[in-house]
Amino acid sequence: MSELRLPVLGFAARSGTGKTTLLIRLIPLLRACGLEIGMIKHAHHQFDIDHPGKDSFELRRAGARQTLVASDSRQALITETIEISGPSLSSLVARLDPNLVDLILVEGFRHEPFPKIELHRAQLGKPLLSASDPSIIAVASDSAVATPLPLLPLNNPDVIAEFILGFCGKRSL
Repeated sequence: MSELRLPVLGFAARSGTGKTTLLIRLIPLLRACGLEIGMIKHAHHQFDIDHPGKDSFELRRAGARQTLVASDSRQALITETIEISGPSLSSLVARLDPNLVDLILVEGFRHEPFPKIELHRAQLGKPLLSASDPSIIAVASDSAVATPLPLLPLNNPDVIAEFILGFCGKRSL
């Protein structure tokens, strides 16, 4: 992913750790510092953003390979893929407009090599992912853990946002 022009930062964690919850709290903090955020979220299952009865759903079901739905304030591109293994992160990043975002945050794709913050909750009783993933650059945990990486307080999004700003080379909160 070294060919990317924008900083890309992932959040790696086991299910139930609170990745989405943290991101919902981080994005407004980062936006308040002037960053425009692009978001990529991996889904482990089929999903629909439109539903039976909606025109876009019916057009896609009729066989359209790509359906672009647009209004004055929003656009959504739905592409039917034939990839069995799923898209690579770099192919998804390439689809985002670098003129609209300053930072791309990623939820999922934890097995791909790109900078990530690991989220760790002691109550889950699982080992740190960073022990076997050299692309993890920090650990955000709800308790003290033994790691040579920067340790961030999982329940304090302000501190995590400061770390992300430093990662991007931006000013602090």
